[in-house]
Amino acid sequence: MKLPNTAHTSRPWRIHEIAHDFLLEDVWALPTPGGPDDFPRLVRQMTSGSNTNDSRAYTALFEIRWRLGKLFGWDRPDAGIVARVPSLRDRLPADLLAGPRGPVFSSVPFTSVYQTDDEWVAEMANRTVHALMHMSWVADEGGGYHGQMAVLVKPNGWFGRGYMAAIKPIRYLVVYPALLRMIGRTWELQAAG
Repeated sequence: MKLPNTAHTSRPWRIHEIAHDFLLEDVWALPTPGGPDDFPRLVRQMTSGSNTNDSRAYTALFEIRWRLGKLFGWDRPDAGIVARVPSLRDRLPADLLAGPRGPVFSSVPFTSVYQTDDEWVAEMANRTVHALMHMSWVADEGGGYHGQMAVLVKPNGWFGRGYMAAIKPIRYLVVYPALLRMIGRTWELQAAG
């Protein structure tokens, strides 16, 4: 479920002190009901590539995006973290830098930046944007907990701003609904197994 930006900005997340120059693009409640100690399970699920995907539209969109990226050079190594933009890790205070970074992704172009007991950040960059995925574990009104995902971006000039505007309807109509279903379905399957 889409949440207002204040669901992210009103909380004392460490990301606020580090990524002040990124734009908060989206905030979502994840269908991952659990207890206070289930956050590491969510992080493992997000990095393992185990999310159950049955959306043809979602798969087709990403296949098209990766092909366009290859054709136009959007995702070349010289457009990524370190080559085009410094890693967010360069901004970390000593305590976060000394703490866990978070797991390695199995199949997507993100890199873990830092992980705490209730917050985890991963980043990626290409010719269009430097993007952050902020995952957190929040208490809900019923006494349980669930995941929350915020997407923060720093578009790369006019092209990046145009790209983000062009894909916004696709993100809301196809990408996020399919992603939330996949996360929820996998969460349920892993809880049952």
